[in-house]
Amino acid sequence: MSETRSKFKIRKGDTVVVIAGKDKGKSGKVLSVIEKKPAVVVEKLNIVKRHTKPSQQNRQGGILERESPIHFSNVMLLCPNPTCHKPVRTGMKWDEDGQRLRVCRACGVIIEKT
Repeated sequence: MSETRSKFKIRKGDTVVVIAGKDKGKSGKVLSVIEKKPAVVVEKLNIVKRHTKPSQQNRQGGILERESPIHFSNVMLLCPNPTCHKPVRTGMKWDEDGQRLRVCRACGVIIEKT
């Protein structure tokens, strides 16, 4: 079977910085990528309160706080290189084995092999 690749340059597990909105300047780890919206859910950011009635699963009910999706254009990848460590765009390079590499456009460090 053919592998489907995401068109987004941000993936689950990446550390991102919010560049617009109420949480501007804060950073966190990506919990999930929602390709249909297109949005990302970031750990401990964009918290919303959800009022729930008591049910079989949630006997107590009440107000729950959880992360809400953020549009992917409002976040930027944080470079893992300690000397760079700023919001960056990513690029693609290929190594001698033909594997795709995700690289930081600012400092050129390899972020991840894909």
